[in-house]
Amino acid sequence: MTRVVLDTNVFISALLFGGKPALILDWAEQGRIALCYSDQIRKEVEEVLAKKFHWPADMIDFACTPYWTSSLCVKPQRTIHACSDPDDDRVLECASEAQAKFIITGDRHLLSMLQFERIPIVTPDQFLQAVMLL
Repeated sequence: MTRVVLDTNVFISALLFGGKPALILDWAEQGRIALCYSDQIRKEVEEVLAKKFHWPADMIDFACTPYWTSSLCVKPQRTIHACSDPDDDRVLECASEAQAKFIITGDRHLLSMLQFERIPIVTPDQFLQAVMLL
């Protein structure tokens, strides 16, 4: 099964706006792909929903728990300093530890890298196009 890591912005976009990011989460929930995350990614998603979008804790729990329970939580064993935005290194650490096949993001700092340790860094649209060809 194809392992993927979603950057926080894709996860948030899926929950708030739907579209292609939501389709990717649906595929993860259906078991078509394996969503991988770390505690740092989970914490950031939940903090953004709470602080930026003012979601109450019970709403965050209701929206996110199905994904956390059906996905693979990895514990990165090394610290990476590869992205021009140090906060984005957490996504790289997760993807490396999970041996992901894709990093899916809308973040320009990550996208400008194109890949990390042979893991393509793609937009949701690019990911969907790629898996349709596999």
